[in-house]
Amino acid sequence: MNLTRLLPALLLSSVLASAANPEPRWWKGNLHTHTLWSDGDDYPEMVADWYKKQGYHFLALSDHNIMQVDQRWLVATNPTPGFKALAPYLQRFGTNWVHQGETKGTAIVRLKTLAEFRSTFEEPGRFLLIPAEEITDHFKNRAVHLIGVNLRDVIRPQGGTNVEATIQNNVNAVLRQRAATGQPMFPHLAHPNFGWSVTAEDLMGVKGEQFFEVYNGHAAVHNAGDAAHPGTERMWDIILTQRLARLGEPPMFGLAVDDAHNYARLGRTRSNPGRGWVMVRAAQLTPETIVGALERGDFYSSTGVRVSEINWETNRLALTIEQEPGATYTTQFIGTRRGFDPASQPVLSTNGLPLAITRTYSKDIGVLLAETPGLTPSFKLKGDELYVRAKVISSKPKANGVRSDEVESAWVQPQVTPLGWSVNQAAATRRQEK
Repeated sequence: MNLTRLLPALLLSSVLASAANPEPRWWKGNLHTHTLWSDGDDYPEMVADWYKKQGYHFLALSDHNIMQVDQRWLVATNPTPGFKALAPYLQRFGTNWVHQGETKGTAIVRLKTLAEFRSTFEEPGRFLLIPAEEITDHFKNRAVHLIGVNLRDVIRPQGGTNVEATIQNNVNAVLRQRAATGQPMFPHLAHPNFGWSVTAEDLMGVKGEQFFEVYNGHAAVHNAGDAAHPGTERMWDIILTQRLARLGEPPMFGLAVDDAHNYARLGRTRSNPGRGWVMVRAAQLTPETIVGALERGDFYSSTGVRVSEINWETNRLALTIEQEPGATYTTQFIGTRRGFDPASQPVLSTNGLPLAITRTYSKDIGVLLAETPGLTPSFKLKGDELYVRAKVISSKPKANGVRSDEVESAWVQPQVTPLGWSVNQAAATRRQEK
């Protein structure tokens, strides 16, 4: 056999196979963003243009209770947002693109639909626009907002008899649309601490919900909590522990998002773009592969830290962090061990009545299992952990963060251990028997 003659054919076959089955890579994206279609202050093309130029690979435009379809005109007279953003919009896209008009002597501008402008930005393997909606609901005075990612049709707020039921009803509406259309889509709970509206107890038992925002770049969402309310990371560990050990539900994943509304002016008190994002590991840049990878937990969330490798073995979680000049890194491995104290107490008002605040739980939940410096941190299980997640903390200050003391960070999704899955299955069986 003449191997020399076969070599070109073998190489071609290898190239074709590689093209057909590309290796997974990291894609950067934002799943929560606003435009002039609702309460953002810039035109959707300008928003898409910003994210693409900043190196993002995908973007979900998630305006409140609306999707970018049908006819929508804005008043464009001073001092409306449509007027303030008009001059840069005209400069970037030109008068032939911008559709201006007048009604009863008032200047108006038509908002382009997603179908009209997506081809201007989308490129295979480089940039993808994903249709979305912030389903903006409430129970009494408590805000209940869910992002429906990759929706086909707008979903009206479903309401409910309490906060948990309101979340569940809106989650169910997204899942019904997915089942009816066959289109991959998912809901995620937005900013639970916005207005202190959603407690860990409200969210932990919701079925079909895999995601919530552990970091949101809006100026008023209280990621870190306060003296009375836990931060979103503490809520995450409570939710994870309760879902695995008591409720028999799968783990909850934590997203980082911008929730950007303000594009013209930067500042800590403004909701600016570029604060939080997800890095998704997938072979291709399509809605199907991005949604699939997110649902598998094959991603991490970040405000600046880049992780090149996440390796989960039977008894070990190992990371490789990309070095940024001048920065140092500390990785915290966090989890809950078997035999944790399950007790909790309500937070009481001055007259002794329970408040709508996440209950106080034992310090056994979400403990610091290990803390490791350097670029290649790893954690070896002792065998009694239910799950382990990692947070990478950089020494580099976060540019234009929502807090003055904010540093760049990354959150690696929780890995459920064999023990955790065993406990989870037992909890699910107990609930079914009841």
